[in-house]
Amino acid sequence: MKSSKVERRDLFWYILLRLIVVTSIFVTALIIQLAGAAVVPLIPIIRLLFLAYLVSIAYWGLYAFDRHYSVQACIQVVLDLFLITAFVYISGGIASAMYFLYVFAVIAASLVISANAAFLAASLAAILFGLLVDGMYFGLIPYFSPEHDIGLAFGTVLLTLIIAWASFFVIAALTNYLSGNLKRTRKALGRAQKELIIKERLAEAGRMAAGLAHEIRNPLAAISGSVQVLRRRLDLDSEERDLMTIVLKESERVSQSIDQFLDFATPAKQEFSDVNLGNLLDETIKVLQASEEFNGKVTLAGNFRASDARIFASANQFRQIFWNLIRNALKAMPGGGILKMDLEKTRREIQIRFADTGIGMSDEDKAHLFEPFYSNFPEGRGLGMAAVRRIVDDYEGRIEIESELGQGTEITISLPMGAR
Repeated sequence: MKSSKVERRDLFWYILLRLIVVTSIFVTALIIQLAGAAVVPLIPIIRLLFLAYLVSIAYWGLYAFDRHYSVQACIQVVLDLFLITAFVYISGGIASAMYFLYVFAVIAASLVISANAAFLAASLAAILFGLLVDGMYFGLIPYFSPEHDIGLAFGTVLLTLIIAWASFFVIAALTNYLSGNLKRTRKALGRAQKELIIKERLAEAGRMAAGLAHEIRNPLAAISGSVQVLRRRLDLDSEERDLMTIVLKESERVSQSIDQFLDFATPAKQEFSDVNLGNLLDETIKVLQASEEFNGKVTLAGNFRASDARIFASANQFRQIFWNLIRNALKAMPGGGILKMDLEKTRREIQIRFADTGIGMSDEDKAHLFEPFYSNFPEGRGLGMAAVRRIVDDYEGRIEIESELGQGTEITISLPMGAR
């Protein structure tokens, strides 16, 4: 029987539930026999159940000392099907309603081994039950007790077989469907638990890093101020003045990185209002155009100035999104190009789309785009897109990236209208 990887805990529960089923059958048979309501022979049933207990003990031994769980599970399912066939034979064969016990083995094969194993178990159950019924009906197999021979018509026998076979395969299909959902849910839960642990650790690391950044920023400001005072008061030659200029410039760069990290790790409390995204984007562009980053070689396009897309949100947060997206697009087009910015509003969501004709990104860059401190630009700090992702997640939105090397990049942010 073909099998997949079997978990140790699943095999444990199979053996345990098997013992419970065997015990339940024994108690039920005993009660029925003592009540005198059946003709099922008690002694043969007890012997068969005793054999099932002995086999269970062997299963426990294999479970404790052997690690081939898939092989064990397959052996158990096959032996259980033969034991069930023996029980059906003793209890009346075709006249017995105990053939429903085959269903337990089919369910076990599905839950413990695999979907294919369930259908193989159902097929083996159909073969064993069919051989038993045909053998007894055509006289090839004697009835266990003479009173079991009640002279059923061929049509009744055939109908019983068809119902039994259909039941086996229907149960296999249904159990596979349910077990598949259960396994997917279990995997999703496991992934969610791992992600939660990682996020908790990252949050703790972020808090520690934010505290450390605060401790670094104050001495850094003192160092920068002291160097500026010394540069004004000391009589320095040109080389020494250049060195102090480098110190001040690098100190300012480190200070800016710390400020950006603190904005990412410990965002300030936001004030929410009705924001016109088109006007906000236009304001952000005007501020950037006054800086050195906007070199005049980039052509702006899109419907952002004509758009009336509005959202109840924090203007500062979306200003930060626009600022980072535009700066990244400008860095990707050092020789100039076209930056198209569109805002589209539907009944369900708002889409913010930025498309540039820059250098594009590799698959590796796209995979790490939102990771803090990862940047595909030489002077990048790797915090801008991480901050964008955090803000979009806060608004329960999503970000889609389309980019190829040398073909430019298109970033689409979709925000539900009910956000915030």
